[in-house]
Amino acid sequence: MTPGIGSLFWFLAIVALIPLALWLLKRTPLAGALGSRAGAPRAVAMLPLSAQHKLVTVEVGQGEGRLWLVLGVSPQGLRTLHTMAAQGEPAEPAAPPSAAFAQLLSRLRGPGDGGHAQG
Repeated sequence: MTPGIGSLFWFLAIVALIPLALWLLKRTPLAGALGSRAGAPRAVAMLPLSAQHKLVTVEVGQGEGRLWLVLGVSPQGLRTLHTMAAQGEPAEPAAPPSAAFAQLLSRLRGPGDGGHAQG
């Protein structure tokens, strides 16, 4: 290969490897650990007020020092509207909708039905 073509080949090979390296990094445990640190702020709720304004409740801290901050978000910036102790236990992943529906259905059927609806 001539020096110009060899340099071009290596340049293109390195440029092609960059997206591959980023894709692999995204799927490693290291990338997941960076995004889910203990005590990192976590959005609890969001209420859009308009296209550019919203109320956001954010949980900060960990353990007994957890706080909820109610923030007003606008294009001009953030404003803390209220601070309160965190409500309830630390958040756990929500049950899938099908599990919640099955639980509600079993409550509606009652304990004496044996799981069979009467018709």
